[in-house]
Amino acid sequence: MPSDLKEIGIRAKKAEPELRTLKTEQKNEALMKAAEELVNQSSEILAANEQDINAARENGMKPGMIDRLRLSKERIESMAEGLRQVAALEDPIGEVIGMKRRPNGLLIGQQRVPLGVIGIIYESRPNVTADAFALCFKTGNAVILKGGSDAIRSNTAIVKILRTSLAEVNVTADAIQLIESTDRETTAAFMKMNDYVDVLIPRGGAGLIRAVVNNSTIPVIETGTGNCHIFVDESADIQMAVDIIFNAKTQRIGVCNACESLVVHDKIRERLLPALKKRLDEKQVELRGDESACSTIPGIKPAGEDDWGREYLDYILSIKTVSSLEEAIAHINRYNTGHSEAIITENYENAQRFLNEVDAAAVYVNASTRFTDGFEFGFGAEIGISTQKLHARGPMGTLALTSTKYIIYGNGQIR
Repeated sequence: MPSDLKEIGIRAKKAEPELRTLKTEQKNEALMKAAEELVNQSSEILAANEQDINAARENGMKPGMIDRLRLSKERIESMAEGLRQVAALEDPIGEVIGMKRRPNGLLIGQQRVPLGVIGIIYESRPNVTADAFALCFKTGNAVILKGGSDAIRSNTAIVKILRTSLAEVNVTADAIQLIESTDRETTAAFMKMNDYVDVLIPRGGAGLIRAVVNNSTIPVIETGTGNCHIFVDESADIQMAVDIIFNAKTQRIGVCNACESLVVHDKIRERLLPALKKRLDEKQVELRGDESACSTIPGIKPAGEDDWGREYLDYILSIKTVSSLEEAIAHINRYNTGHSEAIITENYENAQRFLNEVDAAAVYVNASTRFTDGFEFGFGAEIGISTQKLHARGPMGTLALTSTKYIIYGNGQIR
C-alpha cells in the first residue's frame, strides 16, 4: 500500500471518534458554512472544471459524459442547496429504535450509529463530491473519496473549500479526504484498505462497479447502472406518455435515471409512436425498434438483442412492442438493471400489478424516471442509487449511511 494512501486511512480513523460524537448543531453549522463557501468561491471551482472539460474534449469524451462532468453557477448553487437541505434534515445518529423489556427485567433496544469510515470511488460528476461529504458528515462518518481522472481538478477545488470550511468552525478537516492520485494501482490498493475503511461505495459505470465488487476486500454497497424502461399501456393518455418519455429521455442523457428503453402495448402503438417520433426529433433522438416498431415508423433502425439491456447515455432509445401487461413486465424484469421503471396507464389494476411485480429500486406510475434522485426524494442529496437488496435500495440518504448497535439497561442481572 502506498505510504500516502496509508496516511489517509490513519487520518480518517483518527477523525472518526470526533465525528461520531459531534452534536447536531455543530454538524449543521459546518454544513451551512460549507454551502456558503461553495457559492462564494464558485469562480475557483468553475476555473478548475473548465480545465477538466477541455481535457475531456481533447480525449474524445462523449457529450453525455461531458454533461455529467460539467459544472455551472446553477449546478454549484444546487450543490450548496443540497448541503443546506441535509443540514435541515433530522439527525439520525443516536436515535433509539424501539426498546423492549425482557422477562428478566433487561431493557434491550437498538440505537442508530455511524458506519465509520466510508470510501467512495466514482467517475465524473464532481457534484458527487459535495453530496458525499454532506451525507457522510451529517451521519458522523469520515469519508475518503477517489474520483476519476477526468474530474480531478474540479474535485480537488471542491474538497479544498470543504476542508477549509470545516477548519473555520473548529471541526476536523479530515472528515473529508480526497485521494489525488489517479492511477489504477492506487485505486486497486484503496479497495484493499479494510483495516481503515468500513464500507466502500462505487458510483459510476458498469465496468467500475463490477471491478469494485469483484476486487474489494472491504464490504461494498453496490450502486447500479440504469437501463430504465417506460411501459406505455393500452389505456395510456397519449399526450402524457409523449411528455413523460421526452422528459425521461432528453432532459439529461448522461444520468442513470434517464429512460433508455421504451415498451409499448401493441394496441396503442400506431397512435403513440408517430407522435412520439415527432417530439423526439426535436432532440435528434435515434430510435431502434423491433419489427412492429419499424413497420410503424419507417426508416428507424432495427434493434438488436444487445439493445434491450443497454444503458446508452446518449440520444438513443430502444422500442419493444408487447401484446400484454404480463409480457411487458417479463421483458422489463429480464433486461432491467434494478434501477427505475415506469408505467403510463389509466388502468388502476394494471398500475398496481406493475408496482407489485416489477423488480426495481424505484417503480413509477404516470411519472418520469428522472425523479429517482436523493434531492427529489427529499433527502437533500444522495450517495448513489443502490440497486442491490441488502442494507440499502434506491436513493441512499442519511439512513442508508447508518448501522445500529444494541443498547441494554440492567439493574444487576447475571446469567
